[in-house]
This record gives sequence, C-alpha cells and structure tokens, in this order.
Amino acid sequence: MSPRTPNDHPQRTPRQERYLTLAQFCQQFEIARSTFYDWRAKSRAPRRVKLPNGDLRISETDLNRWLDDLGDAA
Repeated sequence: MSPRTPNDHPQRTPRQERYLTLAQFCQQFEIARSTFYDWRAKSRAPRRVKLPNGDLRISETDLNRWLDDLGDAA
C-alpha cells in the first residue's frame, strides 16, 4: 500500500454563508419585530434557521431568494 499524501483527503471548508440576526433584518427593512412575526405567521417571511438557543438567523442566500420572489410577484 502506498503512503497517503495530503491531497488524498482535502480539507473541508466550513460553510461560508453569512447570516443576519432578526434584529439586523428588521433594521435593514425598517420593520418592527412584530411585523416580522406577522409575516412569518402568514408564510411571507424569508426562510430562517433556528439555532439551538432559539435565536433565528436568515441566510443572505435565502434573503436574496425571498427578495427575488417578491419582485416576481409584483
């Protein structure tokens, strides 16, 4: 058997996605947190990730997809 080289198992890079906090999202769109939760209840908010501590995050990819969908609906 030949010895392994560093290229046999390339290092995996962590996901390079950026996430907004709920506060950052609300600030960017100048809405109240209650408005976000209203949108969420009506399935109109962007997709979000719930962290183990219960905090919500919105990925930039999901935010951009949501904005594109809003533009398509207009």
